[in-house]
Amino acid sequence: MLFPTLTFGLFFLAVYSGAWLLKSSNEWRKIALLVASWIFYGWWDTRFVLLLVASAFLNWGAARLIVAADGRPGLRKAVLALGIAANLSILGFFKYYGFFLVEAEALLHQLGWQRDLAIMQVILPVGVSFFTFQGMSYVIDVYRRETAPAGLLDMTLLMSFFPHLVAGPIVRASHLIPQFQRVPEMTRSMAAMGFTLIVWGLFKKAVIASELSTGLVDPVFFDPAAYSGIDRAAAVYGYAVQIYCDFSAYSDMAIGLAALLGYRFPHNFNQPYRARSLQEFWRRWHISLSSWLRDYLYVSLGGSRHGLRRLCFALAATMLLGGLWHGASWNFVIWGALHGTVLAAERLWREFKPAGWRSLPPWLDIVITFNIVCLSWIFFRAAGLSDALDLLGASAGGGPAMLTPMLLALILFGMSFHFMPRFSIQQVAMRLRALPAPAVGLGVGLVMLVVDSMQPEGVAPFIYYQF
Repeated sequence: MLFPTLTFGLFFLAVYSGAWLLKSSNEWRKIALLVASWIFYGWWDTRFVLLLVASAFLNWGAARLIVAADGRPGLRKAVLALGIAANLSILGFFKYYGFFLVEAEALLHQLGWQRDLAIMQVILPVGVSFFTFQGMSYVIDVYRRETAPAGLLDMTLLMSFFPHLVAGPIVRASHLIPQFQRVPEMTRSMAAMGFTLIVWGLFKKAVIASELSTGLVDPVFFDPAAYSGIDRAAAVYGYAVQIYCDFSAYSDMAIGLAALLGYRFPHNFNQPYRARSLQEFWRRWHISLSSWLRDYLYVSLGGSRHGLRRLCFALAATMLLGGLWHGASWNFVIWGALHGTVLAAERLWREFKPAGWRSLPPWLDIVITFNIVCLSWIFFRAAGLSDALDLLGASAGGGPAMLTPMLLALILFGMSFHFMPRFSIQQVAMRLRALPAPAVGLGVGLVMLVVDSMQPEGVAPFIYYQF
């Protein structure tokens, strides 16, 4: 079930009405939201609702055992290790089973063992990476005594809550479970912000991301050798805008939908393409994932506590594993390796740059960082390594020119979002809050109709649904 569809609109209208009708009983309200979340997830494939429930029960049980073992450090650590291993086993089987078996088969052939391995076709559950990371962070936080253990209902709803279920943001238990434990209140500010974010996200996804995808990015990345260098460069920059508009649109709509149900999600994007370094980029891009990688992986690998060499290793390893988190592909490994290498190089430069070195102008830092990010997006988007190398190659085909004035305008318009005043959307919501409710409803409805008339036919799934 996709957010920008009539089906989801009717679904959310029913959920919204039921949730607020059940306001007097918070437990029944949470049960209704949980059932609605299972319906939302089961709309894609009902079989994987059981996986979602099992994953929630696994993490709830692991946290309970950790609390029960208080005073026995060895047992607590063993339960934590088993809980993490169980989560990674789920993720590994569904996401990496086929990849590693194919690679193992190729290695055996190279060693002269001509044997075909039996490879099952494993269906990748939508959002498995997100809800697995959600569960792992809960277990680790309970182990670190940074969050209190939750009841089974709250824990299951945390992992299943439909606004953020399939593509984030990754909301920590310490942030959301306390909200589940009290009766939510709806304020005019929350409603205005919710409607504003939903409409803004709908526009970014349905108009900018979809148009760039169908009109430029998909054709060029499908057969890069058939297009000129200008078209290939435009497709790379177009994809940078597309993935930002697509993914930030999902986050905006998720935050807006949660707000209309009375819950607050953390901000997930902060104008990432205005970053002056790759480190700053990761403080602005997919903030919930980058903070997860920092808190649970980078810190565990030593972080900055054990000297510069260990810090560089932790940066490189974290980004390499972050690349693998996105998918079982050598392209994602290269994408992660590029980011890790540049992050380590930035840190080494700050440590050893010559005395008296004059910093580059801010605009040049932004341009360099953006182009490094775009270079890595080539490997992220390309279907395979050969496709990425073709796009980077010097040969140019004689196909029809893809870059039109409208597509160029969309790329520039999408880039302009990163240089708007930071709180522009919040200011729009504040003005919306002052209007009468009927006027807000009419205005939101009209804007949605206009956006619907502007989007290409059909709605493609969000890019991050595949992760």
